[in-house]
Amino acid sequence: MNTAPDLNLPTATAATDPTKAAATPRIKLSSHGFSIDHPDPELGEQLVANALGVADRDAMHGILRQLVKASVTGQQPDEVNLSFMISMVRSIGPRDSIEAMLVAQMVSVHVMAMRCAYHLANAEDIGQQDSAGRALGRLARTFPAQIEALNRYRSHGEPAITVQNVSVGDGGKAIVGNVTQHASVIVSDKGPVSGCADGRQAESTGMSDHARNTGAMLASPRCGAKIRSGGACR
Repeated sequence: MNTAPDLNLPTATAATDPTKAAATPRIKLSSHGFSIDHPDPELGEQLVANALGVADRDAMHGILRQLVKASVTGQQPDEVNLSFMISMVRSIGPRDSIEAMLVAQMVSVHVMAMRCAYHLANAEDIGQQDSAGRALGRLARTFPAQIEALNRYRSHGEPAITVQNVSVGDGGKAIVGNVTQHASVIVSDKGPVSGCADGRQAESTGMSDHARNTGAMLASPRCGAKIRSGGACR
């Protein structure tokens, strides 16, 4: 049994392998279970395993059995529904066992969401509408979360990096770091960076607004008058 196909291979290289170029065989359902509709049973299993992104026969049968159960319509597995689910799994292209399980869940959640949408559209009373609506809402929120989980797994958990350009003209000032602003007071966790042509940094003092506003008045000459206690007038 070959391992799961590597989606990073060039198309021309992958096409040389007949097991990857051939179409995925259909799954035939019966009262005894299911079977792979292919003249060569071994090759048929290999084609289905490649489509599901699994590495061995046991994993292929396990994922396939779960998809059969998820394809149930009217208490019976549905071949058309199952073929659609397998086609979607192949289109997404799981590359290892973790992705195979996650993609199978994604496809199953989509099928169940559409089933709930059908029940919601055909609800006969308020109770049925509420039940189908709540289920549809939960499944609709789960699906994008699964997409995000798959993308995060494929990128090895590396966070997205956003690069922005900031332009500071002559005479302007830019603060590098996290900034919290309350009314007219700005507090930064890093020092300011000046945008002046001469590279001068902005003045930083511990004086309050009141001290800056009254400093010149307190430093001015006194008139020399006396108050009742005999002290100088301020």
